[in-house]
Amino acid sequence: MTASPRFFVLGSNSFSGATFADHLAALGHDVLAASRSPEPHPAFLPYKWQARPGRVRFSVLDINRDLDALDALLRREKPTHVVNFAAQSMVAESWANPEQWMTTNVVSTVRLHERLRRMDWLERYVHVTTPEVYGHTAGWVGEDAPFAPSTPYAVSRAAADMSLATYFAQYGFPVLFTRAANVYGPGQRLYRVIPRTILSALTGRTLCLHGGGVSVRSFIHMRDVAAATLAIATGGKVGETYHIATTATVTVRELVAMIVERLGKDFDALVELAPERPGKDNAYRLDSSKLRTTLGWADRITLDQGVDEIVGWAHDFVADLPRLPWDYEHKP
Repeated sequence: MTASPRFFVLGSNSFSGATFADHLAALGHDVLAASRSPEPHPAFLPYKWQARPGRVRFSVLDINRDLDALDALLRREKPTHVVNFAAQSMVAESWANPEQWMTTNVVSTVRLHERLRRMDWLERYVHVTTPEVYGHTAGWVGEDAPFAPSTPYAVSRAAADMSLATYFAQYGFPVLFTRAANVYGPGQRLYRVIPRTILSALTGRTLCLHGGGVSVRSFIHMRDVAAATLAIATGGKVGETYHIATTATVTVRELVAMIVERLGKDFDALVELAPERPGKDNAYRLDSSKLRTTLGWADRITLDQGVDEIVGWAHDFVADLPRLPWDYEHKP
């Protein structure tokens, strides 16, 4: 393997992609990055609000429309490691336009893989996928759990994962899969539960809690996920899947109540209960023992520490965040 990997982060405007790009830049890497839209407000890009020894070189490239330009960039720069966060990623909204989720997450993604498998300088391709492919689960889930997707989003991700498995078997394509659930941290978009709860508490807006918040979640800080992703990219076994998760669990209601209390607000005055969204899976308890034992990774940031950090981030950008989009904005 190359002594000094050259990284290309696809989907770098996403919360996960931006945090991973920042993690690499913090380690001194020159990061090649691309997303389908121009860079968003700096509040959502950690590498914009703090000095890093490395840099992030960004390009606007859409896998649905710009594969030739993306191909040319990769052939010019020859990154050894590609980490792909790009996907249509909203679960509930995938019911409204399922064909768009299939176009991006299956058709365009397979077309990308067809380009990548012909690039003989590529050492590792990390496909950032989702535990949604498992559908409804009970207990702690290992990487060998069967696929049983229950939403158009999950079906689209499962299809790409299975396609990549055939690429590994047929061509020896150097793919590694990562699955993490309920990532959070500073810079996350405001429609996600933790930043939305914090901003609602700070501004007095009503917070809608779907399903009464009874779903059990295992929230993990994105910097812990970024460290795991880098360990997998550089030391994981090709063809393998790795779960990235903490062992701590909490219901969404408990989480919201903790944040509201932390900010000195009244839960009943702030929160409005609403029906659950269709196809929403009840619990994800991902068994991350494989990652811990084979690559020596461990999560380090507690939920209390992470929430405090996001509260600080919200205060830093308090003049801007209330004016930025609070709801998911679909881009076909």
